[in-house]
Amino acid sequence: MVARLLALYSIFVLSCAPLESHQVGENAFEQARERMVALQLKDRDIEDPRVLKAMGEVPRHEFIPEGMRHYSYSDSPVPIGLDQTISQPYIVALMTQLARPKATDRALEIGTGSGYQAAVLSKVVAEVYSIEIVDELARRASSTLKRLGYENVMARQGDGYAGWPEHGPFDLILITAAAPRIPEPLIEQLADGGRLVLPVGPPGGYQELILVEKKKGKVAKKTVIPVRFVPMTGQVQE
Repeated sequence: MVARLLALYSIFVLSCAPLESHQVGENAFEQARERMVALQLKDRDIEDPRVLKAMGEVPRHEFIPEGMRHYSYSDSPVPIGLDQTISQPYIVALMTQLARPKATDRALEIGTGSGYQAAVLSKVVAEVYSIEIVDELARRASSTLKRLGYENVMARQGDGYAGWPEHGPFDLILITAAAPRIPEPLIEQLADGGRLVLPVGPPGGYQELILVEKKKGKVAKKTVIPVRFVPMTGQVQE
């Protein structure tokens, strides 16, 4: 029994540790991604088969700066420059699963960042619209998504507080930065039966991951887990 526990612990540590420099390559990345899905997602509470499949297909390392790619499949967020990060794989999967995506859904993401969450969403919904307030990140993410062939993702630079009303309503909305409150324009752009997932709370500490559901004009909120995200900027801070 002790030997089995030690073996499982060793596998878990391997899934969390960065790759060595000599391991960086497509085969190593693919193996690390398989371990990520098995140990960081399935062994927790990620059960949606479509979400697991998407997480196993999207090459997370392609969305991370080259100098940090050995951390691509570690169980942690990774800096992507400009004081921003790519979220921990588990959090990406959890937020996607909480939104209960369907193949016919139209999704809105606020905070494109690296483009990784948008790429994962693109595998489980029909259309993804993503907004990034930082111009350099928006351009970089758009270029990466286009290069990798995610044709059902439309990304632009802008303040996500106002959403993207000309393409709404949206069946699901994900906000990948911490807001001090739920932006009212995004609730308005949420379709009936829609789901909104976001971290709510002050910057610099922990926030609460919230699931918002809209049914017949009424909004219900559920707190899921404590999380820690970079702050949402722009009009939401006014």
